[in-house]
Amino acid sequence: MIYIVNKKRKLEKIKEDFPNAAILDITSTSNMRYAKILSPFYPHKNIPIPFTEGLTATCVEAVWQGLKVFDNADVDFTTFRNDTMRDLKRTVRKYGMPKGHRKGAYGKELLSYFEARMLIYLPTYKWVLDNVPEVHHVIERIQKQSKIQDIVLLDYNTNSDFRDISKPLSHAGLVKLYIEGNYPDGIEKYQPLTKDELEQKKIREKEQRKEIKKKAKEQKQKPSASLFDNNE
Repeated sequence: MIYIVNKKRKLEKIKEDFPNAAILDITSTSNMRYAKILSPFYPHKNIPIPFTEGLTATCVEAVWQGLKVFDNADVDFTTFRNDTMRDLKRTVRKYGMPKGHRKGAYGKELLSYFEARMLIYLPTYKWVLDNVPEVHHVIERIQKQSKIQDIVLLDYNTNSDFRDISKPLSHAGLVKLYIEGNYPDGIEKYQPLTKDELEQKKIREKEQRKEIKKKAKEQKQKPSASLFDNNE
């Protein structure tokens, strides 16, 4: 099974909860390149920008940030070309309150946060998973290993529910959805979680944490496996 865990947790605590799991940091600060390439900040380059024929960006985050519209700033074409993995975030402090995401770099329509997540972020990240060979290779290795061993994916965000717009979305959660065949296609079937659904989600997450603790106590600890050689 695949689990999503906050990278800021102490490694010892993670190993206590998942004694036999392979642990993989897939954030932009990972010390392993073959894990780092799953980060939305990684500059694979030539990533199509949704609703914008002929224009590409360096990374998923560049698409997401570049299409943001603020009180004092519109689409930022320089962000699309940022391949440094740094200074990609466009902030409220600098640009004013966000108004939405532009539906295409040259579009007039503004998308809501949920619409932008479903029509820009998710399709762009999926494009990388589908079309970048070395990324797809890593996904296949995680998928294969998850059938015989628990996998813990580390991310700074742990919200794996794309309908939950109360928190930032975890790209590790999207990897899990992709591997398990649950990655959403389009927006037509989906709406943001209601207040009641959010409360139900909190209850489920609390129960899941209890189950993880229980499972950890029942497992006999073995050395954690590595999905990649150290030289990767």
